[in-house]
Amino acid sequence: MKETVFTQKHIALGAKMAPFAGYNMPIEYSGITVEHNTVRNGVGVFDVSHMGEIWVLGKNAQALLQYVSSNDVSVLFPGKAQYTCFPNGKGGIVDDFIVYCFGPEKYLLGVNAANTEKDWNHICSFADRFGMKVGVDLINDSDNTCQLAIQGPKAMEVMQKLCSEDVMSMPNYTFKQLTVAGIENAILATTGYTGSGGCEVYVKNEDGMKLWDAIFAAGEPEGIIPVGLGARDTLRLEKGYILYGNDIDDTTSPLGAGLGWVTKFNDVKGDFVDKEYLLAQKAAGLTRKLVAFELVDRGIARHGYEICDAEGKVIGHVTSGTMGPTCKKAVGMGYVAAPLFAVGSEIFICVRDKKLRAQVVKAPFC
Repeated sequence: MKETVFTQKHIALGAKMAPFAGYNMPIEYSGITVEHNTVRNGVGVFDVSHMGEIWVLGKNAQALLQYVSSNDVSVLFPGKAQYTCFPNGKGGIVDDFIVYCFGPEKYLLGVNAANTEKDWNHICSFADRFGMKVGVDLINDSDNTCQLAIQGPKAMEVMQKLCSEDVMSMPNYTFKQLTVAGIENAILATTGYTGSGGCEVYVKNEDGMKLWDAIFAAGEPEGIIPVGLGARDTLRLEKGYILYGNDIDDTTSPLGAGLGWVTKFNDVKGDFVDKEYLLAQKAAGLTRKLVAFELVDRGIARHGYEICDAEGKVIGHVTSGTMGPTCKKAVGMGYVAAPLFAVGSEIFICVRDKKLRAQVVKAPFC
């Protein structure tokens, strides 16, 4: 099992550790609810060094990304980030990820931890098509890079103390390469997975502990705390953010998963993996769709539970579910067959021998 540069720090702080995506990762420190609420109201720090980083370089970098991703990379400019996904050529999704544009010949991909090797193999399979060399134009830098996510309404206030230039006024989904805590060429991006604001900072592994110590020293007056993956999950779910492996995978369509907004069919975008399949699916209409729901009856929906209609017919399954610490509701997401995926529809979550009433709603939950 792999470790991040911060693993021993987590253990020393008393974190509850567990395997995740091949890494020994902190699940919680002071408790999921405490950590969740601290991020919603103050500032917390996540070790997300298990995530993958892939560089795409050279004169054909943009052309390759236009073909392998669903979104339109051509709209990016230096310092702009974009959420997108890899269609898999079979109607499903290889992964969802973020593209950071340094220029038309230099991009960084931030990919999901469990999918790093799969994503790397996938993108490398197109290297010859675009005249690119693995190891030169395509570089997997995941094992050399660490990443901390500083999240919450006080996050940027804390980070400004450590940065060589203004970061407080950075728009969402932008980034800068700058000096952070004395570390040159750090990448600070106003991205995150909590819906509470903040940033993510990439540095080389050898600078990881310097970054950690500086952030916690700067954030002490604001009550900064370390946060585990347990609260990361409840935070993202309250905001309706999808999770690969739960809400999307190799069998789920980007359109059915609600990713039509990052699936572009314009002339500038041109051809891309699964374009014709997705166009046909869009024209025919979706037969199932990922929805957000709130439980009306008492109970909690869990991943894998069946979803049925009033007559007891199974119409889908729960992909994510929790009791939201902020919204104080039992909420979840799941795939539902037409026509019950419409907002306002009554559906039922099957929990053993019970059918719990739920209502399809529009995310976020709070």
